[in-house]
Amino acid sequence: MMQWKRVVLVSLFSGLGAVAGSEADVVHEPYHVSTRLESRSISFENPSGERGKGGQAASKLGVGRKGSPAWTLKPGETIQLCDIQGRGTLRHLWITTAHDALNLRSLVVRVYWDGQEHPSIECPLGDFMGFAHGKVMAYQSAAHSVGASAGMNLWLPMPFTKRARMTISNDGTASPPFFYQLDYTLGDRHDRDVGRLHTLFRRENPTTLKRDFELLPTREGRGRFIGSVMGIRALEGNWWGEGEVKVYLDGDTEYPTICGTGSEDYVGLSWGMQQTPFRYHGCSLDQKGFVSMYRWHLPDPIYWEKAVRVTIQQIGWKDGLYERQDDWSCATFWYEPVPSAPLPDMPDHTARTANLWAE
Repeated sequence: MMQWKRVVLVSLFSGLGAVAGSEADVVHEPYHVSTRLESRSISFENPSGERGKGGQAASKLGVGRKGSPAWTLKPGETIQLCDIQGRGTLRHLWITTAHDALNLRSLVVRVYWDGQEHPSIECPLGDFMGFAHGKVMAYQSAAHSVGASAGMNLWLPMPFTKRARMTISNDGTASPPFFYQLDYTLGDRHDRDVGRLHTLFRRENPTTLKRDFELLPTREGRGRFIGSVMGIRALEGNWWGEGEVKVYLDGDTEYPTICGTGSEDYVGLSWGMQQTPFRYHGCSLDQKGFVSMYRWHLPDPIYWEKAVRVTIQQIGWKDGLYERQDDWSCATFWYEPVPSAPLPDMPDHTARTANLWAE
């Protein structure tokens, strides 16, 4: 009985530390030193992540003296950030670059799991790293932490069983500096059907009247919804956020299994929006008609076995409820096994970068 209780408690409270099939809860059980995991890290100072291969580039100070900290990412260029063979878990991604809104929507992250030809992650850099509209705001949540000068961190674990490949592409016209570090472990004992992190970016500018905005278009097969970073640019006066989140699970058609009560309610706030970021929910930006808010379903998981679809209504309040149109975007995160279906087409550069935050 005591062993059963321990398993239940670990499953409830381990949060981001444990990945299904992994050897160790590296966050909540840091005292285990015999995990058989290998610690590795990739940056421009060690692009392969191999043992004893870091810090070999030379600067004017000599070999190994900060010789290759960054890359100048030219317009139209795609570079590979990692190509890791074997079984492991990407555990932390840190990136910084020029922190203007256009650049943060022009750079695109793509990740390919276990030899799959199409990406499971395809998202503009800023949205992938935790904020909408290209507006950098210092805050932290369970998934992200962002510094005031765009030191961007992602903490969601990303397991793989054979191969992990990540790229960054510059769809813009500038040549920004690009710094990164990717920390990971090798040797994790993941099942073949472990969920791989998937992320898509969507934007409708404006949304269609009376048609709910899709945070996650229909995905078939087993999976777990993690949450979204949602951007709203209000296109008219009055309160925009009476729309309810709806989660359609495993055969739901007209009506969902999970139904919220309002947009600000979904991100754990109430009576309008407040710029208050918390661990699993909140709002990191609410200024000049621009909102960036998020919700992470980590202690309160949303699983599906056959299919899922997640939407949010476009409803406002002006002497009562009314249908409205605004500029909505989202970076949505979930886990599902591979092989998985291709992501929906991402908006092109013009559509992604129109009407961004301007200082």
